[in-house]
Amino acid sequence: MRFIKKSTLFNTKGFSLIELMVVIVIIGLLVSIIAPRFMDAPGKAKQVKAKATIESLESALKLYKLDNGAYPTTEQGLAALVQQPANTGAGWKKGGYLEKGQVPKDPWKNEFIYLSPGLHSDFDLITYGQDGIPGGEEENTDINNWDVE
Repeated sequence: MRFIKKSTLFNTKGFSLIELMVVIVIIGLLVSIIAPRFMDAPGKAKQVKAKATIESLESALKLYKLDNGAYPTTEQGLAALVQQPANTGAGWKKGGYLEKGQVPKDPWKNEFIYLSPGLHSDFDLITYGQDGIPGGEEENTDINNWDVE
């Protein structure tokens, strides 16, 4: 059996006040540098979600065209993906083209704008961002299907 000297058990060193203050200052600097990046994260996340929803709607519209021979008109709108329009034939997919049976809204709870024929392609899908009006920067940036990659 090995004996430990009593003096070794209590021979621990602590941090000095200066060392603790240096650590606190370093943590404060890191927080001031990193925090602004995370503050912007919710806005960017909503933009990413809007792009993903646009891609999902594009896929549903392409399936609709395969079954019906044409994209829904602007008047029929995206609702044609969940409710069969009057002038479609037997090609319309029973149950619709979107999961959950409803047209999703953009992350800011606005309706997507759908134009067919579109100004940029066969159809245009647009969300105007957080402010809901054309143009803007950062969270208010318009997101369009012709810009989504």
